Amino acid sequence: MPSATRAQAGITRAFTGMTLLDGTGAAPVPNATLLVRDGKVVAAGPAARVSIPAGVERVSLAGKVVMPGLINAHGHASSVENLATYAAYGVTTVYSLGDETPAVFAARAAQRTAPPRHARVYVAGPVLNPADAADAAVQVARVAAQGVDIVKIRVDDNLGTARKMSPDVYRAVIAAAHARGLRVAAHLYYLEDGKALLAAGADYLAHSVRDLPVDDAFVRALVASRVCYSPTLMREVSTYVYETTPPFFADSLFLAHANREWMATVQQPARMEATRTSASAQRYKAQLPVAMRNLATLHRAGVPIAMGTDTGPLGRFQGYFELMELEMMVDAGLTPAQALHSATLGAARCLQLDRELGSLEAGKWADFVVLDASPLERIANVRRQAGVYVGGERVR
Repeated sequence: MPSATRAQAGITRAFTGMTLLDGTGAAPVPNATLLVRDGKVVAAGPAARVSIPAGVERVSLAGKVVMPGLINAHGHASSVENLATYAAYGVTTVYSLGDETPAVFAARAAQRTAPPRHARVYVAGPVLNPADAADAAVQVARVAAQGVDIVKIRVDDNLGTARKMSPDVYRAVIAAAHARGLRVAAHLYYLEDGKALLAAGADYLAHSVRDLPVDDAFVRALVASRVCYSPTLMREVSTYVYETTPPFFADSLFLAHANREWMATVQQPARMEATRTSASAQRYKAQLPVAMRNLATLHRAGVPIAMGTDTGPLGRFQGYFELMELEMMVDAGLTPAQALHSATLGAARCLQLDRELGSLEAGKWADFVVLDASPLERIANVRRQAGVYVGGERVR
């Protein structure tokens, strides 16, 4: 097609013939058409209602299922290569909660003007750990100057092995961040810390409560605040799953993009034995059912859930763990549709990105995954991937 004619047509690509799960909660649309221009959706819907201009490139996805790209609302991206790995598994956006490299900041800046060839990324910068309230203001000012998307703090004693940030310090961080128009994401473990963080104005709870069942007071506070909750169930799995070689190490999809050095490291006999005898690993393993029940309780109460995994550190395999997280969320009691919502439009809303991401609607980025079967019928079908697109361009 001559470039002038194509430019005049306006539409750069038409994807046709698929069943469309647009991410809005609407019923699946058979024989759908998705029009994309300049990386964004122009129209999406039944073929009979979407007109394709003459001369536009057509991509047939007949027999496939298309859904929005997955959003990981709590990951860690230390390199652009990691962002490519996320995308290879259908995770097209990563909210990286801490310790990104300059290259990742540069990738975040570049995606503002053109679709990336990897997962989109949003950044928190260094995880703050101020010594006192005065230092809190200094550290917040420093990350604000970096242009972060959110501020990240840890309120956790690592099962009694580390000093926990005190309430006066995290209250100072939250106040300083809010004064600069920045939200605060909080790492936590204990129920009482969750209550205190909500009372202090934390904007996002980036892990499950794992020590105790959530009580009515906490549920009411979360519902009233509309603060989002990210379960990160696979983070707990990662602490103990390498007692032996896990079954997913034999999955062809996993092996297609997995970090082989990590695989070798976690399978070292001494490391496996250390995991089997680790008190902390066994504690996290025992508390995982608590986290899963808490997720179900909070979801039933109407708390907004954002799928997250805390992937990035050794053994937390980026991209693939997000697929397993969705399956665990269904095991916890969510329906496949509810789990997918937490990883698409629900996550985008929690992260205040829903004007551009989370669903395949006109004006939003055309980030999507092509599947061989519907994940609404079986959540494990998210692994049956035939292609991944970011901004309407195929990245896998």
